[in-house]
Amino acid sequence: MKNIILDGESLSIKDVCQIVKGKAIPYIDESVYSKIKKSRSILEDIVHKEPIYGVTTGYGEMVYQLISINLETELQTNLIRSHAACIGNLFSKEQCKAILTVRINAFCKGNSGVRRELVEQLLLYLKNDIIPAIPEIGSLGASGDLGQLAHLALTCIGEGYVFDDNGNKTDTINLLKKCNIAPLELKYKEGLALINGTSAMTGLACLNLENAVEQIKQAEIITALILEVLKASSGAFQKEGHLARPHKGQLDCAENLLELLKGSTLILSHSDLKNELMSQKQDGFSTETKTYIQKAYTLRCVPQILGAIRDTIEYAKNVVTIEVNSSNDNPLFFEGKEIFHGGNFHGQPVSFVMDYCSIALTQLGIVSERRINRLLNKHLSNGLPEFLAKSEPGLNCAFEGVQYPATALVAENRCICSPASIQSIPSNGDNQDVVSMGLIATRNNRKILDNNYYILAIEAICGVQAVDIMNSYKNLSEAGKITYNFIREYVETLNEDRYMSNDIENIFSKLKIGELLSRIENANIKLR
Repeated sequence: MKNIILDGESLSIKDVCQIVKGKAIPYIDESVYSKIKKSRSILEDIVHKEPIYGVTTGYGEMVYQLISINLETELQTNLIRSHAACIGNLFSKEQCKAILTVRINAFCKGNSGVRRELVEQLLLYLKNDIIPAIPEIGSLGASGDLGQLAHLALTCIGEGYVFDDNGNKTDTINLLKKCNIAPLELKYKEGLALINGTSAMTGLACLNLENAVEQIKQAEIITALILEVLKASSGAFQKEGHLARPHKGQLDCAENLLELLKGSTLILSHSDLKNELMSQKQDGFSTETKTYIQKAYTLRCVPQILGAIRDTIEYAKNVVTIEVNSSNDNPLFFEGKEIFHGGNFHGQPVSFVMDYCSIALTQLGIVSERRINRLLNKHLSNGLPEFLAKSEPGLNCAFEGVQYPATALVAENRCICSPASIQSIPSNGDNQDVVSMGLIATRNNRKILDNNYYILAIEAICGVQAVDIMNSYKNLSEAGKITYNFIREYVETLNEDRYMSNDIENIFSKLKIGELLSRIENANIKLR
């Protein structure tokens, strides 16, 4: 297992995900601890000489209250206890682990003024799977994710809750005793440093974005199968056409589709369509044919649509990677400089890009649902029976009911993707008079990703049903056969009406863990 350094400079989104999944071991070297020590020394040198926000003053709107330096522990402890007021369902253990990872890395930047002992305690938690249990609701995204990070901070003093070995919530102090770990006593600024940052929205954003990359590739794989059964044209993915409009995502998607369609005898070239069209030409000014030389946008413009979604995710990854490697609390300490009393805790950058990704991913679901409709509508499906009924349509409704959840989820995604980043409501005595709602944007993004997996599951199930009706398995590309076999491993052919919810749930759960993508990659089909 590889080691990944937490240094506040080089941690990638992929690194965060590998740590969270137990595929890498995080560590901090002495050069990083030297930065942390220097920052702490700056704080301790000036704390007796001048007022420092949150160290010798009250918090938020109560900044005008001067607090005795003799009350350092009480001040920091009261802060995290009072702000640990989040509600609702807990984030998953993986999500909470991502939050913890990103918070440690922020301290490793070396500007927060915390002690080495605090960072070591957090790293000990991370390496020993002592993961704070954090509720979902309660962040305004400025001053950072105060509430969620207060739940994390409480565990440092032996309070609050962590996950046990079974993934259930348990008292922190009991698990610490079991592991022979002593709680800490917080010192100057440490309570504030722990909670005043963007690590909840940023940690979750890392998981979302890594998942979004997988989702796009699996959408391309399923799309390729549908292109085959609807006998679309591969000419729309011709490299030269995309080089004339060289958006990277578009180029990558077009190349992936050509790779996925290799070996198919169902897919048509533009020449095939042209010859088919001309074979029907008759004398006269106009001849009505049965051939469409260009296909509908959901079959022809896939690189332009999914490619734009790819580029959106890449842009978001760049923003989130910067945030992962940032000091995002307040105040910050720099050698030989004034204390920085600023607002790096404000989550606007992450909030904006999570909203942007939600809009893009909503379009992914829209395109998938429209192809489902094309498969089920006998006027659009290239000769397939209505609703893909294999026998006795009318008596059997076949996939008629299956389309409804896909359509409903598209509508739900459209509601959810309404930007959270512009929903600012002043709080904290109007000290926090404009806030980012970044964690809401990130949570919304996660919900859209999940909804899309259901939509893609339905599209894939419909696609393999079409293969069976056409008796065309032997004509599929290698990737098409892998996709068909993957679905048929969990879902039988629909010969007559049956209960379908479990079928959809089965494929949803497999797509969510990237199993289809893994099978394609294991067959040495290389996707960009």
